[in-house]
Amino acid sequence: MLRLPRFRIATPRTYREAAQLLRDNGAGELDRTRGTPTLRVMLVAGGTDLFPNMKRRQFSPEVLVSLARVRDAARIHENSKLEISAGTTLTEVAGDQRVRDRYTALAQAAELVSTPQLRNMGTIGGNVCLDTRCNWYDQSLFWRTAEGFCMKTNPEVVCRVATSSPRCLAVASADTVPALLVLGASAHLQNAEGEREVALSDLYREDGIRAWAMRQDEVLTEITLPRAEGWRSTYLKLRDRGSFDFPIAGVGAAVRWDGGTVREARIAVTALGSRPLLVEAAREALVGTRLDDRAIGAAADAVHKAARPMDNTSGTISQRKVASRVLTERALVSLRDPGAWGAAPPKR
Repeated sequence: MLRLPRFRIATPRTYREAAQLLRDNGAGELDRTRGTPTLRVMLVAGGTDLFPNMKRRQFSPEVLVSLARVRDAARIHENSKLEISAGTTLTEVAGDQRVRDRYTALAQAAELVSTPQLRNMGTIGGNVCLDTRCNWYDQSLFWRTAEGFCMKTNPEVVCRVATSSPRCLAVASADTVPALLVLGASAHLQNAEGEREVALSDLYREDGIRAWAMRQDEVLTEITLPRAEGWRSTYLKLRDRGSFDFPIAGVGAAVRWDGGTVREARIAVTALGSRPLLVEAAREALVGTRLDDRAIGAAADAVHKAARPMDNTSGTISQRKVASRVLTERALVSLRDPGAWGAAPPKR
């Protein structure tokens, strides 16, 4: 049985207190005395990903700052925008009627994460900040020690997936992020001095180790979505089984209609690179069209070209590459023809 390492826990009542605790306990500092290099202090919300990682000694923090008692950490509020607090569970997000009616891709993505029990614990903030994954990394300490570690565990070791790569190629695997990207989401970040808002697309970097453009003492507090008049959206994923598993390819799609013409569009992918990606060429292929088969095919081609899967998760590279095209086609057909998720691919 894998057991958790020893740690101390702090329970702040506000996000600012949480950020101060991160700073006071050495946010960003590495402890190299606990088996493998690990952060001294980390945040925990639902813990559905962090605690298994700690059992495998991917992380062994001295201090965990729990967000479980932060005031107003779990709520969905609508005024001119939809505001989702970072501590809102995935079950709450998936079941909220406002999300289901107007931000369908997010409801679908949240409902496809893992299993009901884990969605009851896991939070939207935790999924947005999900650690990158790799077959060489998501293993026990015994396994990783026997194999000589990898770049994500020890930066002095080569990337085992591509030994000539100057960076870690661990894969971004969050389901909700591509849905949020196509819905135009922004993220609110808090540190001890104040807060800032950034486009969610600017939160990620093409680096399996340093995957987020956040300061180590910042806390994600809220996700904001703009009003969705005229937009329709969806999210599809490929995984090994029909439940529990992370995506090995995922596509979010959204289009804004004006009459029968696409006035704006967004396509985003996950599990096909070290960061979730908005595919600009796919948007260009769709805007101004009537979402005909030719436009859908061109957008799917653009996604297929942008997808960069590596041999670091389930499924073969070619399978995931093909899936990027097929999922894009199915997603766009369903937005054109509601209820047509299982429709045949469009004619080329």
